[in-house]
Amino acid sequence: MSTALTLQQILSLVGKLDDSPGDETPRERFRQFLKQNVKDVGQVRDYIEECLRTSGDQYNRALQDLVNYLGHFLGFAVTFGRYHGVQGQIGFDGHWKSPTGFHIVIEVKTTDVYVIKASTLVGYVDGLISEQSIANWDCALGLYVVGRLDTGLKQLENAIIAERRTHQLRIISTESLLSLAEMMSEYKVAHEEILALLRPSTPKIDPIVDLMARLVAERRSETLTEPASLLEPEKEPSQQEPTLEGNSVYWLTSVKSDEKGTAEDTIKLLVGKEHIYAFGEGTPGRKLIKPGDWICFYATGKGVIAHAKIVSKPENKPHSSLRHPDKYPWTFRLDNVVLYPDTPVVISAAARNSLDAFQGRDPNTPWAWFVQATHKLTEHDFNLLIKR
Repeated sequence: MSTALTLQQILSLVGKLDDSPGDETPRERFRQFLKQNVKDVGQVRDYIEECLRTSGDQYNRALQDLVNYLGHFLGFAVTFGRYHGVQGQIGFDGHWKSPTGFHIVIEVKTTDVYVIKASTLVGYVDGLISEQSIANWDCALGLYVVGRLDTGLKQLENAIIAERRTHQLRIISTESLLSLAEMMSEYKVAHEEILALLRPSTPKIDPIVDLMARLVAERRSETLTEPASLLEPEKEPSQQEPTLEGNSVYWLTSVKSDEKGTAEDTIKLLVGKEHIYAFGEGTPGRKLIKPGDWICFYATGKGVIAHAKIVSKPENKPHSSLRHPDKYPWTFRLDNVVLYPDTPVVISAAARNSLDAFQGRDPNTPWAWFVQATHKLTEHDFNLLIKR
C-alpha cells in the first residue's frame, strides 16, 4: 500500500512560498499539487499536523493554503488569499463561497497567543461588500481558524463579545474543521448541515439536533453490522482485540489542549509529575482498565508522547492537579512512566500502514477515529506507538 509524500518533501520540491504572481510560482505549484494529488481528508490532516509541529514561515503559509483547501472538502468554492497584506488589496487569508450564496471569509492563525483585533477580519468582509463580491453581512461570516489552542484563546473570544460581533465572527480550531470534513466524507453529511454548524445559530435548533441524531443512529447501525466478537461493552467496533501478555491489556487515550493549557502540559503534569491520570464518567474503558495494564498518551495534533503502567483501578477521587476535576473525577495511579514530548511518535500514513488497527484500510482516508476516544490496542500496535 503506497503512502503519500510528507509535507516537508512537497515543500522542498515546490520551493519557497511567497506572494509572487504567476502560474509557475511555488505558491501555485503547491496549490496545484494539493488539487491534483490530495484526494482524502486523512492526507490533509497529516499535512496540517506537520505544519503545527514545525515552526517557520514556510509551514505557516502552507497551513493557510491547507485550511483553504479543506474548504473544498466542505463543499465551498475557495479563493486563496495572500500570505501578506499589501496596501490597496483586501488582505483576507481565504474567501469561501457556498452554493447557497453564503460567504465565509477566513483568517488563519497558527497560534492565538498574540493579540488579535476582531476589527481586522470585519474590515476584510466590509471590503468585499464594498467591491460587491459579497452582497451584505446577512450572507457573510468571518471565521478564525486557529491551529494551536493556547491559553490566549479567551482573549479572542472576549474581543468578539466586547465588540458585539458574535453574529458576524466565529472561531474554530483546525482539529474541529478537520472533523467536519471527515463527517462529510464518512457519514455523507450535507454541505447545508455543515453550514448550519458554522453559522451563528438561528432561533430554531432542530436542524442541528437532527444531524446529531442521524450520526448517532448511523454509528449504532455500523456497530450492529460488526461481527459478534467485536460487540463487547465499551469497545470501539473498529478495533481488534488486544493480544494479552499475561493479564495485561494495552490502551491509547487522547489528550486535547484547551483554554487552560496544552495537551503536552497536561501530560507532563499528571503523568510525568503526579503519576496519575483521570477519566470521565463516560470514558470508554473506565470500568475495564485495571492494575497491570499499559496506557499510552496521544497529544492531539502532535503524537504519542508518553506511556505508563497502570497500578490502580479508577476511583471517584478528583485530584487537585486536574484542570477539570468535575468532568474527570475517576483517578488512577501510574508507574514506569516514560515521557518523550520532544520526540513524539507521529501517527503518519507510513505508521498507520504498520498498525494492526489499519489493516485493510487505506492509510490516507480519514483516521481521526483512531485517536478520538480511549480504546484498546493490540500489543503490536502499543509497542509501535511507544517506539519499543
